[in-house]
Amino acid sequence: MSLTKSAPDEAEPVGEPTGEPIGEPAEELGGEPGEQPRHLTSPLLLVLTLLTAVMFQDTIRRALTAPVTQSWMTVFVAVVLQALPFLVCGVLLSAAIAVFVPPSFFARALPRRPALAVPVAGAAGAVLPGCECASVPVAGALVRRGVTPAAALAFLLSAPAVNPIVLTATAVAFPNDPEMVLARFVASLLAACVMGWLWHRLGRADWLRPPARPSHGGRSRGAAFWESVRHDVMHAGGFLVIGATAAATLKAVVPAEWLRAAAGDPVLSVLALAALAVLLSLCSEADAFVAASLTQFSATARLTFLVVGPMVDLKLFAMQAGTFGRAFALRFAPATFVTAVAVSALTGAVLL
Repeated sequence: MSLTKSAPDEAEPVGEPTGEPIGEPAEELGGEPGEQPRHLTSPLLLVLTLLTAVMFQDTIRRALTAPVTQSWMTVFVAVVLQALPFLVCGVLLSAAIAVFVPPSFFARALPRRPALAVPVAGAAGAVLPGCECASVPVAGALVRRGVTPAAALAFLLSAPAVNPIVLTATAVAFPNDPEMVLARFVASLLAACVMGWLWHRLGRADWLRPPARPSHGGRSRGAAFWESVRHDVMHAGGFLVIGATAAATLKAVVPAEWLRAAAGDPVLSVLALAALAVLLSLCSEADAFVAASLTQFSATARLTFLVVGPMVDLKLFAMQAGTFGRAFALRFAPATFVTAVAVSALTGAVLL
């Protein structure tokens, strides 16, 4: 009898602890409706978008067929399709040169005297067919390898504007104005050299923080190349879309009398397009097509847009601050803006 009674007594403690743990996971797997995470998934977003399009199809159809919308889409597509081949080519060549050409090559090729190294470095910008996104890390590598900062900064400013890809894109964007290509080359190179000489004369060592680590972080060259391509495509492509959107909006939405008022004043038109270049932050391979679409403005104002954009814009300021320090960017960017505007106005008055 004692054996038959003790078996259930010993079995009960085994069953009691295992009963609750079995029930708790069941509740967790089933889940309470309020405890389940709720987030907007891609299929749900697609369904909501399609439902919205169906509900407002008449309104959307009228908006798409409006003359303003048709004009906007025409300008937007034209700017993007014209600039895209040059953007892709520039990104590939820029990544290849930045990864496979050692920075020491530029250090050996430059004169030792800073006053002579500045124009040589500015002219050497033609060997980097890429946008300003590539010139900042290369300039940082030059400073890290011992190149005088004045020469490295002249290279940083000239490379995005005087390389063959950008000049070819400018020629395609301005087929009836070949002098625009020469004016852009001269103004960009001259502004870069002036800033290099100014930094050599007035710049202080504590204003510039040399980058402390290599650009590619010890990765293989192949991995660094594709990382550079992905980075430049995402950034430059996004800025191209923003620029094309702004250009199309200016053409289609902004009243013509507003543009004529800004474009009619020689000084105001130059300052307006200089400020627009800073705000749009376009890639240098694509800005010529946006500038060509701004037909209300004078040739000198559009030249200013082409010279200022690759030297001073919002993304460049952030990149320069991250590479050389905030103290450098806060001094260098405003001085570059004033120099680029002044040189562009002078060059435009002479060549255009």
